Amino acid sequence: MSSLEALKRIDFVHDEPVNELSQEICDIPELQHLSQVEIPSPLKDPVSDDALAHRDFDASSFWQVIPAFAKVSREEFLDHRFQVKNSAKSIEQLKTLIAPLVSPEFLQDVENGLERAPMNLRFSPYLLSLVDWKNPYDDPIRIQFIPVASRLLPDHPKLSFDSLHEQDDAPVPNLVHRYYDKALFLPLDVCPVYCRFCTRSYSIGPEAAHGKLASFRASPKEWQQAFAYLASRPEIEDVVISGGDTYNLSASRIRLIGETLLAIPHIRRLRFASKGPAVMPMKILTDTDWSQALIDIVDMGRQRGKEVALHTHFNSVNEITDITREAMEHLFKNGVTVRNQSVLIRGVNDDPEAMVNLVRQLSYMNVQPYYVYQHDMVKGVEEMRTRVSTSLEIERAVRGSTAGFNTPTFVTDVPGGGGKRDVHSYDYYDEITGVSVYRSPAVDEEKVYLYFDPIELLPEEGQRRWADSSQHDAIVREAVEAAGLSHLTLA
Repeated sequence: MSSLEALKRIDFVHDEPVNELSQEICDIPELQHLSQVEIPSPLKDPVSDDALAHRDFDASSFWQVIPAFAKVSREEFLDHRFQVKNSAKSIEQLKTLIAPLVSPEFLQDVENGLERAPMNLRFSPYLLSLVDWKNPYDDPIRIQFIPVASRLLPDHPKLSFDSLHEQDDAPVPNLVHRYYDKALFLPLDVCPVYCRFCTRSYSIGPEAAHGKLASFRASPKEWQQAFAYLASRPEIEDVVISGGDTYNLSASRIRLIGETLLAIPHIRRLRFASKGPAVMPMKILTDTDWSQALIDIVDMGRQRGKEVALHTHFNSVNEITDITREAMEHLFKNGVTVRNQSVLIRGVNDDPEAMVNLVRQLSYMNVQPYYVYQHDMVKGVEEMRTRVSTSLEIERAVRGSTAGFNTPTFVTDVPGGGGKRDVHSYDYYDEITGVSVYRSPAVDEEKVYLYFDPIELLPEEGQRRWADSSQHDAIVREAVEAAGLSHLTLA
């Protein structure tokens, strides 16, 4: 335990606070003088060890519960090349790894689910080792990455492919320019793992499942148009580099992108986006070329008075181990700011305790909780979505549970291309039909944007109305009228 951890921890005997400092505290040279100070009587009730669980990180050889990894050493498991080589990319590979741990019925359920899924399968050994295979149906990691047919629900009738309409705001391939001063650069369409709920499944998913709307090539030659566009638009100050996932860019291409964008005078902020720290944290520790490239670009930006950060995506404390803590500490010590963007997912983090624990653990390892997204309306994952009302209640629980700068903003990225809105900033919300109505004046002041709760979670009256297709237009019209926005165009 570090000196900071020791200072933060209070020792208890039979739930009563000890009226003296622990020997561990007294042994810290800078704190020895406190041993002579009478400890004031506490105003707060003593906390249990459970309340400090966010400070605990699994440092065991947890991967050895998987028969195929039973003899894999820590050194080998931490090698990012082992993670890439042994990731499950097909149902056959997945069966080989987990068949001894689950029932044949579950494997068949997975196979049937993958046949209907809009996304490819890619599942890292790190994640696979963290799933509770004794209860895979309810495991928060399984839910995010491996579909089971028995849990799938029909898509909402108002769902559309590319619901965020990113391609409508793409002036050139590989680039989205929606907000006035911000652009989204998409230099590749591959990831270290594939999330079932990916809002960009229109470009990441298998072409066998649907025709792709776009393809983002990891080719510097094809990036030149995007770079030229960014250089030609003096209002753009902020660029997000995503995809796909920047974890899958080589170190040389991290440098190329960073150096090119930082050289454009009006660009002041870069954000490299990656799910990687949550699904393969060891890459930061063992792919030193990649990590150093990121660190060097951060340093280069700082020397030019510009900010470069890493934005990542943890959804559950189940994804976090001591490997994660060590990786995040490495970035922190080298001056890399890391911010987190979660998605609110049914069965993963959709209760106050789960979200509070996630926010506290991220904060403890110097990852700033930044956003919690209302689950996008994505094809094939209806059972993962939650209601807007659920987000409102969870936000109330999270706010005040930790420092304000570590309290995430809960947002809805509204369908139709309106961008991110505070989840509670709707003009109207019908909890019966599940329709929330938003405006986004900075994007388009003439349009109104709608988000739809999953029908299965609505009250009986709402479910009954949606079951009648002749009611759909009336449901939408009533919500827009109740918001007083009938004069605007429906996105």
